[in-house]
Amino acid sequence: MAGLLFLALAYLAVGQAAVNRSGAQTAADAAALAAAQNRRDDLAGQWLLSLKDPAKWQQIFDGRVSFGPSCWRADQLAGQNDGHVEACDDSLALKITVSVRTDKRVGDSVVPGVQDRRSVEPATAVIEPLCKKLPGEDAAGDALPRLTCKDKVWDLKPDDPSGLPKPYDLFDVHLADSPANDQ
Repeated sequence: MAGLLFLALAYLAVGQAAVNRSGAQTAADAAALAAAQNRRDDLAGQWLLSLKDPAKWQQIFDGRVSFGPSCWRADQLAGQNDGHVEACDDSLALKITVSVRTDKRVGDSVVPGVQDRRSVEPATAVIEPLCKKLPGEDAAGDALPRLTCKDKVWDLKPDDPSGLPKPYDLFDVHLADSPANDQ
């Protein structure tokens, strides 16, 4: 009977650790996505400022422009998910990687030495450009070339901001597949 009780408590300890690890992964995913969405908004803002200069569009969509830091958003989201960012790399325009440690400990357990452990998990988010100038489309006079974003074609009118693409129309933000999932 004592052996079964010990086995049940050991399973409980493994469950506690799994919940803690899951919390760390959730915090890391949220942090990476938040930082990438911040970068996406920055790039979309640059596109909007360069709207009347289509020659700059591709550089913006490729991330070949100056951009500000985005790790501060990762810090915010990690904190909202009971964690903190241990490392954040926002040096690439279209890819942000974070590592988050949980603030919560695994807790009391029958397994000695694990009660003070915290989980650390990484996550990477990518910003994928969805738009390109239509082939053969050159601006005639003051008119801008047409822009296709995924399956939508935009006839751009700078004087009508409500008809311009939003940041989520220009760029997709999603988590990158982890190397473990690539096998």
